[in-house]
Amino acid sequence: MADNAWGATPAATEAEAGAWGTSDLQSALAETNGHADHHSTNTENGAPAPVVQVVPPKLEGWVEATPYQYDEFANRETEWDGQARIYEWDGEEGDIGPEFPELEVQLFGPVEERGRRGIDFSAIAELQLVQEGPTRVEPIDSFRAAGLHPAMLRNVELAGYDVPTPIQRYCVPAISQGHDVIAIAQTGSGKTAAYLIPIINKLMGKAKKLAAPRPNPATYQPGIDPPCRAEPLVVVVCPSRELAVQIFNEARKFCYRSMLRPCVLYGGGPMREQMEQIAKGCDILVASPGRLIDFMDRPEILSLRRVRYMVIDEADEMLDADWKDDLDQILSGGDQEEGNIKYMLFSATFPKAARDLAKTHLADNHVRLRVGRAGSTHSNIKQDIVWVEPYLKKQACLDLLNTVPPGRTIIFVNSKRAADELDDFLFNKGVPCVSMHGERTQREREAAMRAFRAGRSPVLITTAVTARGIDVRNVLHVINFDLPSAMYGGIEEYTHRIGRTGRIGHRGLATSFYTERDEDLASVLTRTLLETGQEIPDFLQPYIPEDTEHLHFEADSDFEEEVAGGDDVGGDDAGDGWGAGGDAGGDADDAGDGWGAGGDAGNTSVPATND
Repeated sequence: MADNAWGATPAATEAEAGAWGTSDLQSALAETNGHADHHSTNTENGAPAPVVQVVPPKLEGWVEATPYQYDEFANRETEWDGQARIYEWDGEEGDIGPEFPELEVQLFGPVEERGRRGIDFSAIAELQLVQEGPTRVEPIDSFRAAGLHPAMLRNVELAGYDVPTPIQRYCVPAISQGHDVIAIAQTGSGKTAAYLIPIINKLMGKAKKLAAPRPNPATYQPGIDPPCRAEPLVVVVCPSRELAVQIFNEARKFCYRSMLRPCVLYGGGPMREQMEQIAKGCDILVASPGRLIDFMDRPEILSLRRVRYMVIDEADEMLDADWKDDLDQILSGGDQEEGNIKYMLFSATFPKAARDLAKTHLADNHVRLRVGRAGSTHSNIKQDIVWVEPYLKKQACLDLLNTVPPGRTIIFVNSKRAADELDDFLFNKGVPCVSMHGERTQREREAAMRAFRAGRSPVLITTAVTARGIDVRNVLHVINFDLPSAMYGGIEEYTHRIGRTGRIGHRGLATSFYTERDEDLASVLTRTLLETGQEIPDFLQPYIPEDTEHLHFEADSDFEEEVAGGDDVGGDDAGDGWGAGGDAGGDADDAGDGWGAGGDAGNTSVPATND
């Protein structure tokens, strides 16, 4: 069995824990200095007692831990993330607006910090991309060879994108040629830019012709000037508020000088301010599903009749969250012309529910791409699995932070209470941290992300709310304080969590604390480690499969079972590219087209197994 610093073996007892016993942790947790959302109450009269600020010790190499003051963002004058400055054209400069150096710094950052490429791009560049749909496209080798509008090419250069990732090499020409697209790519592979660049490029210089009438945003006065109805040309739907703001910020970059106006709608934010933003005009709309439907129910405020491109980002997450009815309403809602919309589905995994959604809405001649195995990660992330007794986790986390070089770190927990408790413990030990979870107000969540991105609080403790798609520059370390059990998303959630580091060619470290409670994850976790050549710890050795050359994952078998038992196999629709392919006889060895069921993609049909 493994011999680790935090509980030598699964059989380690509390007595063997020595100085790190439960009593010491309880005494440490008793300390508080009012960090995060903690309030003390006078038990005599029920009134809040004054909080005494205790200055925690400064850890070597880290910035000083300072309590984050959420109250400073409570006044109405403070901007929300959705009100960030964008390029706004005043109507006097032709189809493409002039350059604005001051805004360029706000959008793209200082010149010396604009590089996106990491120290090891080879692991991303060499990933196998399989074209699995009925339509094939020729990939591009560089953005200069993609036929981009000069203004868009300049925006790409300003954003620091020098070499397209595999998903970008195929998505850019596919969307440019007018195809519907399904793209399944590993987290951190550049999916957002893969659809924003070609979509906005297709609309570049055409705002006057295609966009809805709108007031001059430079002179518009809410409540005085009459508002216009927002009629976006592009709608991007994503599952979380933080991801919506992130995509909006990317859209701000690529819309620079285009005269296209990006906006964002998300729950938790103020309806009034969001209405005022889209009342100035909206061409690129990024939204979470619930808030988007709220606005769709107000046709005098928002109409989808001009929509040309509909993008569903992280489609599997929204379907897992029982948002299928909402997605159906969004995809088919509005009075847009039938057949006039290009649909794109992007995700790191592609379960059956997502495939059914694609069958309903996407054209038959769509382009379908898969980078690596659906739901997999890449070798740029070093994954360490460490056995830790549950009562030693907090101290183990502190020891780990003191052991590795200081850097941006995300710590994932499974519950809101755990986030608050770990936040208190680490902050009182001098760790410059901030926490975020679903019970925080949207103002507090945005303030926490702002502090984390700026480096004022380089350690973020969070629940799964930030696991999907969030791209923060230079996250060096992800810690799974709690591994996600099946209840919390299992191995797919694990993949999304560790994907916050090692993004777009950078190297990253992911450390996970393993306990007896995580045994249900052991088998598939071991196979995931084997897939990317990671070291297998002693306590996971029994779970190594006999055949390590042909690793089998349940995400693959989901498709195989559909092919084996589906109604379409051998019928009139066999070979339509949706999993009923192969010959008309429905031979199991030939069926399918790369969704885990063999065919040209080279996958091998393997019977499903249960962990």
